[in-house]
Amino acid sequence: MRIETNDALVQRNRRLSQYLFFGTLGVLILGFVLVNGQAFFPQLDTQTATLVSFVLPLVVLPVSFIFTVLSIRMTNLWMRVPRPEKVLDDNLKGIGKQAVLYNYYHLPARHVLITPAGVVAMVTRYQNGRFTVKGEKWKAHRSPVGQLFSWLRMDGILDPTVEANVAAQHVDKLLADINPDVPVYPVVLFTDPRAELTIEAPTVPVLYVYNKRFPNLKDFVKSLPKTEHVLTPDQIAKFEAKFMRG
Repeated sequence: MRIETNDALVQRNRRLSQYLFFGTLGVLILGFVLVNGQAFFPQLDTQTATLVSFVLPLVVLPVSFIFTVLSIRMTNLWMRVPRPEKVLDDNLKGIGKQAVLYNYYHLPARHVLITPAGVVAMVTRYQNGRFTVKGEKWKAHRSPVGQLFSWLRMDGILDPTVEANVAAQHVDKLLADINPDVPVYPVVLFTDPRAELTIEAPTVPVLYVYNKRFPNLKDFVKSLPKTEHVLTPDQIAKFEAKFMRG
């Protein structure tokens, strides 16, 4: 299997995550100083102290909230381990020389796998814990305390089924002028080894990335029906030329 990873995007977003983290700390410290302006700057006159203590925080606090949300979101997506591209590499070994895995080139499809049986458009979930999917409905099994911490970490499961379908539709559009008949399969993929899934008649395949878990991605790919509408090497080259920009 050949692997192509958008390393420039990964590194750029990792740096941005770090900048946002330190920027958030800076804004919070600034807010603390402004709220206590009279204590830090006793030489200020009453009118200026009032402005610093009460008016400016009205601007700083919303900015700090936005920075915090962006920082947590970026950290979850680009800094958390295990990294999806790493575990995909580890667990798809031996899938075949014709397979090609693309990481972060075709967002919102974070990972795209070309195989002799078609194309797999994957969205990932890094969350651990217990989750149930029945058809299109998802439920996270957490205690009230766990729900609180999940809210603080902003790591709710959201709706992976919808995201996977959107990702597959996006890849399908990219292939429309190259090979419109190649099948594109949406997949929801869990990358944390601690995740525990209860899966009942899902409308989109829900899989573990790890080969020792069931159902897993490698078994799913091997079970796909062969198709005559496979992407040829020339079509793969055309796909890469058009859609593999950092």
